[in-house]
Amino acid sequence: MSFGMFCAVPLPFQLWDDSCANLMLPCFPLVGAVIGALWWGAAELLILSGIHLMFVSAVTALVPFLASGFLHLDGYMDTSDAVLSRRPPEEKLRILKDPHTGSFAVIMLAVLFIMQLASVYAIMEKRNYLLLFIAIPVISRCCSAISVLMLKTLPQSSYAKTFSKNSAAAHRIFIIVIAAAGIVFSFFVAGIYALIVAAAVIAGFWAAMAWEYVDLEGVSGDLAGFALVIGELAGLAAMAAI
Repeated sequence: MSFGMFCAVPLPFQLWDDSCANLMLPCFPLVGAVIGALWWGAAELLILSGIHLMFVSAVTALVPFLASGFLHLDGYMDTSDAVLSRRPPEEKLRILKDPHTGSFAVIMLAVLFIMQLASVYAIMEKRNYLLLFIAIPVISRCCSAISVLMLKTLPQSSYAKTFSKNSAAAHRIFIIVIAAAGIVFSFFVAGIYALIVAAAVIAGFWAAMAWEYVDLEGVSGDLAGFALVIGELAGLAAMAAI
């Protein structure tokens, strides 16, 4: 269910059982592991192909969005429109639900792609610690799952309510264990540099979440997607810097 919802990779079969909806967020980081593996594999194959570095970087930068079916990018754009409108909270909530695309969404999408491409280009130029591409989506999705399970949800967010319903402490502990495993894996790959990247993902996610959460007084699927995208960009920027 979690793979079918949060990943665009085709599955041989898809099952849906409403009674298992509370397990989807605990499994969300595992979806991130698959997306991360695809991200790393695509990067390695593109490098081996010998094509121009700029093209390699452009395709690599797009892989996580393609693998997730642009799901979180949609939330990023919706939230950008709402939060940057600088309107009262009730008006921001209306904009968040509006299916139309506003100017702030377009501007922020351009900023995201420019920064994503620049970061990936710098990473590909050095070709250091590419295995960290696997860890970044895992850590970002752990943060996203925890935020939905632990923070107050917006009244109109059916996504957050459905997946957080009947959640238990064991679910949150499982997510934290997965996050710790992702960080440990990163450490074995890149040592202290991996901790910097992991810290950047976590800091980027929670900074974005705090900004929008205080503004809208709640969390939703769109807001979690916005923070996830920002967190992963922060991780890429840290990889580029090291």
